[in-house]
Amino acid sequence: MGFREHSARVRRILGIVLAVLLLGGVAAVLVTGGDKDTGTATKTVRGVIGSEKAEFFADPQVVKALAAKGFTVGTETSGSWDMDELPLDGYDFAFPSSRGPADGLRAKAKTKDKATTAPLRPFYSPLVVVAHSPAARVLAANGLAALGPRGTTGTLKMDAYLAAARADRTWQQLKGSAGHAELSGTLFITSTDPVASNSGALYLAAASYVADGGKVAGDTAAVTRTAPLMRKLIQVQGAQQSGSDAPFRDFISGVGNPLVLVYESQVAAQLLAGRPMGDLVVLYPDTTVSSDHTLVPLTENGRALGELLSTDPELRKLAVRHGFRPQGPEGEFTSATGAHTAYLNQTMTGVRQAPVPTSKVLHEMALRARDQGDTA
Repeated sequence: MGFREHSARVRRILGIVLAVLLLGGVAAVLVTGGDKDTGTATKTVRGVIGSEKAEFFADPQVVKALAAKGFTVGTETSGSWDMDELPLDGYDFAFPSSRGPADGLRAKAKTKDKATTAPLRPFYSPLVVVAHSPAARVLAANGLAALGPRGTTGTLKMDAYLAAARADRTWQQLKGSAGHAELSGTLFITSTDPVASNSGALYLAAASYVADGGKVAGDTAAVTRTAPLMRKLIQVQGAQQSGSDAPFRDFISGVGNPLVLVYESQVAAQLLAGRPMGDLVVLYPDTTVSSDHTLVPLTENGRALGELLSTDPELRKLAVRHGFRPQGPEGEFTSATGAHTAYLNQTMTGVRQAPVPTSKVLHEMALRARDQGDTA
């Protein structure tokens, strides 16, 4: 055999061996790639959510954790009560901030299988009032609040606050307010629009409960008893936002009213992210309401997402990182926020939970407060 023939034969043999190796390599890549590709999303779901959950769903780690379980989630924000005005076609879930609007959304859902739309409540958050330090100190000096030893957290005395609201008290009438130019005009708490937004409606639920001697409003007569005061609480504010995110951002940036009603989760998320708190003080109303963030599934994929948010350890951990309290034992929340007890009342010591009226009664209360119902 000549040199050329021998070389050609060797090249053919080498070519066959390389081809086999390359095919084997491709096969190996495909197999190992299949093992590693658990993060590829296979279900795309679309939902409408309260604005306070927008950062949670936009968090890259949440996106990654959901993708690892086979989900890509697209969201749009809306006031919780405003969701009832939206066409639900095309949505896989609706995620308002409490049971009231969730009940209405479930009733509106076109599916005949009500088991599909049975709500899930992955996490919750109590309502709190954020104040700047001078405002909190003035409230405490006048018996409207009690501050903790560090002055960064405390309780808002709802009876005393509502009495001040009835009397149209101004900041200038409170001792200690002199020298604080920002403390002027009528004393009030900024809340969201109760007709459109859950937090604003729950503010009325807590206030009416206190104003009516610890009775939850059960009918029109009960709404009528507290309607004048509820109207004062709302109408003194002027224009209101339809979501809780904007008023909190305004407060953090140093503009707006000295007292703002927000979710505890919004404060806790700031703390856990290591963002500067400035002179922020967190006041827990001594009678408040916890908002059960309630997911209404509209499709099977929506239900699967709700179950995942409720049970998956990684997603529960991420919910805590955004300030939410997962349903169940408090350990996850208290452990994660242990370094921030100067601001947070982890065990809700000294805080009473007010029952929430039915969605029908609460909506009537909100309309009356906005002067959109009858004027009785």
